[in-house]
Amino acid sequence: MINISEKAISSRTATAKGRIHLKKSTVQAIRDRKVKKGDVLEVSRVVGTQHAKDTFLQIPYCHNIPIEGVDVDFVVGDDYVEVSCTLTTTYKTGIEMEAISCVSGALINIWDMVKYLEKDEGGNYPETRIEDIHVVEKRKTPI
Repeated sequence: MINISEKAISSRTATAKGRIHLKKSTVQAIRDRKVKKGDVLEVSRVVGTQHAKDTFLQIPYCHNIPIEGVDVDFVVGDDYVEVSCTLTTTYKTGIEMEAISCVSGALINIWDMVKYLEKDEGGNYPETRIEDIHVVEKRKTPI
C-alpha cells in the first residue's frame, strides 16, 4: 500500500456511473415495484452504500478512508437503469474507487433481484448487460 502519511488532508468528492440493460418488461416491473425480491432501487441503494464502505476489504491496496457521504441515484429508462454514486470524504487520498464500487454493487444487486425476469428458456440472459462503469468526476479541495 502506498504511504500517504505525508499527504495533506483535503475535501474530496467522486462521482461514478454505470448502466444495466434489461428487458422493457423487467424495467416496468421495477417501476411498478412488482419484483418478487422487493423494491429494487431501495435495496440497490443500500447495497451500493455497503459496497462503498467495504471497498478497502475487496481491493487490498485501497486505503480504509472515512466516508462522510454517499448519494446513490437512479435514472430508469425504457430498457435500462443507470446508477450514479457520489461520495465525499475529508482525507489524504481519493474516493473514486469507493464510488466505482458503489455503482458496481448496486448494478450487480439489480441483476440479482430481477434475474428470474431476464432469463430465456435456456436460463441465459441475452438482453441483460452491465456496461460503462466509469468515474464521471472527482474533486479535491485543500482545507
